[in-house]
Amino acid sequence: MFGKFFSHKSSKKVPSSEQVNDSSLASNLNAEDKAQVITETLENYRSDNFPQGVYSLCSHFHIHADVKQTKAIIVELILPFPCQGELDKVAALLASTLNQVVEFHVQLAVNSVRSFSLGGSGNNIKNIIAVASGKGGVGKSTTTVNLAYALMAEGASVGILDADIYGPSIPTLLGLKEAKPSSADGKLMDPIMAHGLHAMSIGFLVDKNDATVWRGPMASGAFNQLLTETAWPELDYLLIDMPPGTGDIQLTLAQKVPVAAAVIVTTPQDMALIDAEKGIAMFDKVNVPVLGIIENMSYHVCDNCGHKSHIFGDAGGVQMANSKQTQLLGQLPLNMNIREDADFGHSDIIENSTGEIAHLYRRIARNIVGQLFLQLDNASPLTPTVEIID
Repeated sequence: MFGKFFSHKSSKKVPSSEQVNDSSLASNLNAEDKAQVITETLENYRSDNFPQGVYSLCSHFHIHADVKQTKAIIVELILPFPCQGELDKVAALLASTLNQVVEFHVQLAVNSVRSFSLGGSGNNIKNIIAVASGKGGVGKSTTTVNLAYALMAEGASVGILDADIYGPSIPTLLGLKEAKPSSADGKLMDPIMAHGLHAMSIGFLVDKNDATVWRGPMASGAFNQLLTETAWPELDYLLIDMPPGTGDIQLTLAQKVPVAAAVIVTTPQDMALIDAEKGIAMFDKVNVPVLGIIENMSYHVCDNCGHKSHIFGDAGGVQMANSKQTQLLGQLPLNMNIREDADFGHSDIIENSTGEIAHLYRRIARNIVGQLFLQLDNASPLTPTVEIID
C-alpha cells in the first residue's frame, strides 16, 4: 500500500481534496486515490512560506501506511527549512477529508544561504541570524530565546549567542545564572546546554554582580572570541541576541560576523518604531538583509472578558513593514506568562508546547527560516533565473 514514490500526477482521474468532503466518499477511495488527494493537496497548498506549494520544495516525497501501529497514512518529506507546525495543520485537514489519520514525517536538509569560514567549530554553523532592536526594553532577548526554542520544536538544531557584552541576559532567561562553561580540549569552550539549546554568553564567564566596563574594541573582541572559540556542534541556525541600539559596537559586530540575515524586534509604540527604523538602516549599511519585523507587546488580552487592548499603539509594525518593504513576521501579546517565564528561566514553548503562546512563537520562527530560504537561497523557487537567448 502506497509502496512507491509520487513524483508526478497520475493519469487516473480521482476526486480532488475539495471534492472529497464527506466520510462516505472518503471510505470508497482506495490507497492510490488517497495518495493522489494528498499529492494534489500539497501541490495546491499556498502560504507565505510555500508560495508554489509544499510539493515544489520536496527533495524526497514518499507515502506509505502504518499498518501495524496507528494505521495512519505516513507522508515522508525532506524540506529545506523547519515547518512541522504548518504541516501538522495540513495533516489535520487531510485527516478530516480522508477520514483517516495523516502524519507528516519531516526531515530537514538545511543549507547555508551565505558562504563563510569562521574556522574551527564555527564552520559547523550553517546560518547565522541576528535578532536586533533599535532600543532597549522591547523584549528582544526574551523573543530571541523563545524563537530558539520554537525552532527546536520545529525540528531544527539551534544555538544562541549573547552579543550583549554589557548587559547579558541570556543566562537568566535560560535559567542558568550560575552555569560556567567547561572545555574538553583546553582550547575551545563547550556551549552551555538548556533543554537541548546550545548557548554561549559573556554572562557565563564573568561574575553576575560585576559590571563589564569595556571600550568598544574590547567588547567586539570579546564577542568575536565567544563566537569563534566555542565548540559549536552542527547547527542549522545560530541566533545572535544583538545589543540594543545602533552605535559603533553594533555596526562592528554586524560587519565582523558573517550574518546571513537579521530580524528586527519592536513594539507598536512610535518611539520604538523610530529606533527600529534606525536598526533597519544599520543593517542596510553593512549589506545584511532584513527578513522582517516582529511586533512584541502588540496587544493585551483581558483574562476576564477576552477584550484585546492595544496598549502601546495599533498596527505600528504593519505600517513600518509596508513603508520599509519588508514583512511583518508576527505579533506577540503583552502577556504575564511570558514575563514570568523570562524572570524564572522558563519557556512556555517547553512547559506548554500546545498552548497559544507556543504556537505564536513557532509560527514566527517558521516565518523567519522560511523567508531566509525563499529570499536568499539559490535553491528558492523565487530566485530569478537568467536565460540567454542567441
